Amino acid sequence: MSYASAIVLAAGEGVRSKSNISKPLIEVNSKPVIIYCLNTLSKHPFIRDIVVVANPGNLKDIISKIKEYQIRKIKDVVLGGRLRQHSVINGLKAINPKTELVLIHDGVRPFIDQAMVSSVIKAAKMCGAAIVGVPVKATIKEVQGSGFRVQGSSIVKKTLKRDNLWEVQTPQVFRKDLILEAYKKFGNKEVTDDAALVEKLGTKVKIVMGSYFNIKITTPEDLVLAEAIAKAQV
Repeated sequence: MSYASAIVLAAGEGVRSKSNISKPLIEVNSKPVIIYCLNTLSKHPFIRDIVVVANPGNLKDIISKIKEYQIRKIKDVVLGGRLRQHSVINGLKAINPKTELVLIHDGVRPFIDQAMVSSVIKAAKMCGAAIVGVPVKATIKEVQGSGFRVQGSSIVKKTLKRDNLWEVQTPQVFRKDLILEAYKKFGNKEVTDDAALVEKLGTKVKIVMGSYFNIKITTPEDLVLAEAIAKAQV
């Protein structure tokens, strides 16, 4: 089995969380959010090492928490950039040169598990690129405007057929040469996940089942759910 180097992204400012504390350091059930995924990755037999990408405001505190919780396999903690792709590039520069696979994960998705990590690594080993996700359960409508910027009364353009729609999560795993080529060619484009860049190379990306518990902590409401998940998993 090939080993993967993990890049854990924790450099985002997290303006939507309405907290003065950096999102990866917010405590859920008395433990910082980022420690959950770092603990899972550090204990996984297929993970060679871990690079954490932080920002100037949380770098020292993240290093302190890594030491406090005795997280193993940390190769380096590096600074990210203004955009997500800049942070990934900095992480790629710091990974072990001998690694064959690169796992990229959002540090504010605390509830990954060993089975999920195994399945996405195995799929990437076979296909070159693999991501985790879950089938969409809600009715999805396309409206005028985009995302959180939609204000007031917006007009529905169409209802999307959800049969083939999946909500994409992390971790995402790629052959190192693929992800390096994708960032070399398309790294100047703003994207919300790394698979989008790999897709631009014409590479087929395998999707494997994630978990509806694998939430990304973005808003205060997410913290309420995260607290309940964390307590249920104790």
